[in-house]
Amino acid sequence: MTFEEFVGARLHALLRYATVLTCDPHQADDIVGEVMVRASARWRRIAATDQPEAYVKRMVLNEFLSVRRRWGRVVPMTHEQLDHRAGTVDPHEARTDRDDLIRRIAALPPRQRAVIVLRYFEGHTHEEIADLLGCRPGTVRAHASTALARLRLEAATLGEAR
Repeated sequence: MTFEEFVGARLHALLRYATVLTCDPHQADDIVGEVMVRASARWRRIAATDQPEAYVKRMVLNEFLSVRRRWGRVVPMTHEQLDHRAGTVDPHEARTDRDDLIRRIAALPPRQRAVIVLRYFEGHTHEEIADLLGCRPGTVRAHASTALARLRLEAATLGEAR
């Protein structure tokens, strides 16, 4: 597969993945653009791997983690922006809850957010996430536990405020 064929087939999925990580379509575009420039320069080596998409997704993840430190906090997207980015329409009317969840996920520290996205959006195991993040599975479980506890606490607090 040529680089152009790969981009044509997988660019939308890579943008969606980056958008879920960043909660910001503009930052996602920047990250994927930067990764595509680097990937094109070494495409022969990437294409020779048994999973070029996984390789590029890891590049996106690494760029997200490094960009997050440089750019600081992002403004979370609304559900309409996420629906537009993902090419879907949410048929449910409970959009406020979804917006609240997106804001809470966007407020998580970068590694915790990456763990949540990799586990629940990408469906990776703790061991696979540990490999992607360069840490131990126990660290991944700790990040997931802390992030989920924070999300649950904020959801409970939000429920009491209503």
